[in-house]
Amino acid sequence: MFSIINILLAVCAVAFIVPVAMSAIDSMHFFQLNSYRFDTHSKWMKENMSKYLPHNLISVLLLIAVLVPMNITAKTVVALVLFLIAIPVEKPKKAKKPLVCTARVKRMFLTEAVVVLIGVLAVSIPAFRMQNHQSYILTSLAVAYVLSPVLCLVANLINKPAELSVKRYYTNDAKKILRSCPDLKIIGITGSYGKTSVKYYLTTLLKAKYNVLMTPESYNTPMGVVITIRGSLKATHEIFVCEMGAKWVGDIKELCDIVHPQHGVITSIGPQHLESFKTLDAVKNTKFELADSLPTEGMLFLNADDENIKDHGSNRPYISYSVEGEADYVAYDLSVSERGTTFTVKTPEGETAEFSTRLIGRHNVLNIVGAIAISHKMGISLKELRPAVRRLEGVPHRLQLSDKGGVTIIDDGYNSNPSGTKAALEALSLFDGYKILVTPGMVELGEKQDELNREFGRNAAAVCDYVVLVGRKQAIPIKAGLLDKKYNEDKIFIADTINEALTHVYALNSQGRKKIILLENDLPDNY
Repeated sequence: MFSIINILLAVCAVAFIVPVAMSAIDSMHFFQLNSYRFDTHSKWMKENMSKYLPHNLISVLLLIAVLVPMNITAKTVVALVLFLIAIPVEKPKKAKKPLVCTARVKRMFLTEAVVVLIGVLAVSIPAFRMQNHQSYILTSLAVAYVLSPVLCLVANLINKPAELSVKRYYTNDAKKILRSCPDLKIIGITGSYGKTSVKYYLTTLLKAKYNVLMTPESYNTPMGVVITIRGSLKATHEIFVCEMGAKWVGDIKELCDIVHPQHGVITSIGPQHLESFKTLDAVKNTKFELADSLPTEGMLFLNADDENIKDHGSNRPYISYSVEGEADYVAYDLSVSERGTTFTVKTPEGETAEFSTRLIGRHNVLNIVGAIAISHKMGISLKELRPAVRRLEGVPHRLQLSDKGGVTIIDDGYNSNPSGTKAALEALSLFDGYKILVTPGMVELGEKQDELNREFGRNAAAVCDYVVLVGRKQAIPIKAGLLDKKYNEDKIFIADTINEALTHVYALNSQGRKKIILLENDLPDNY
């Protein structure tokens, strides 16, 4: 026969499930954004303790309620009320990039549920033989809620052997598929920036003669590449253009060990992901893991305009490309306007051809000439490449132009870096109008982050009529850089969110001039 207290306890247990599940989902989202790495996520949690203050406050009140001497009915009622209060507190906020429920995430959620269930039952079942069993059960529920933000770490640790086995199976399957395509040419592309643009441009140009598959969007991790191979590679494909991303030393080698590229291109090397790489030399060595993995007869393409690439050098022959510099493939006679860019390319054999593109900016020409160099060496003539270059479109969120009548948007929202900010400001400077920068600045730059963001502010001062900074903490070094150049402080606005920033920008009085808005970087939800 159920007593009132047991009914209350049952209702409390049901109410407990909702905030614990919400907290687990929210934590899993950030764990995914932090690449499922224990060290990265642990550090992120320490640096974002304020995010957990509401959770911690309810946790303290729960523990006080269940541990201090009190009537069990009163304890249960207080716990029930706190669990109900926790529901809106734990409700995940709207995310720019929502949690992707991959098979791995589902397995971790199942493990979390089992861990919580075992923990609660391990306390509850023996407790039923005790006089105060309700108090033990309440305590187990409270502890489970307290620990809910770290359940993803526990589940990841438990699942690690199984995940390694799953990864090994899918990777070996992808390798088997590649071995079944002996005539497939694989081109690896890496770089601190520019690799996605070169990938898109190269794929478009190669399609003038070949059947080409490329890794979609930002599928540049081992499992992203494996998914592409297993899901999209067909026997009819002649070339596979594989983007290779890296955050840690050894990442490029791991990708090369999967796909074994015949040819490779290094688009750039810069101070990106320094939180994980620590030093610029580590970045250089990691990017050149692609060069080290190529076969003797393979072609290596290098950006000759990048000082870090030139400083590192290569122990093997390579083909260089440049804009108005010295290289095997050189673009010169650039003419840039709002409508696009024209330029001439000279090959190592001295052949020349004029190209036109709707894309703007010197950096885009550099990426295009790199794609032209590779395509030309793959047997496509400059004459065949000219119409393909004219068809090139902007890569999503990488200086993507959008004209909305009275406003032109330059969307450069994808993970900015020092070189990218300079290129974006150069592109903004080409426009006639009221030039507005909207940015939260750059991240993942380690100890150099403040210094590089301050330099970003100095550069922006020379181009922008108005600057909107997103995020109070992020704004500090950029604003300092602007003021270093005596920039008018009345022309600086600091917003808490991107929505607040855009609302302010659209309400600005531009004195009748067309607004040209550069959206430079869009930080992920874990920043």
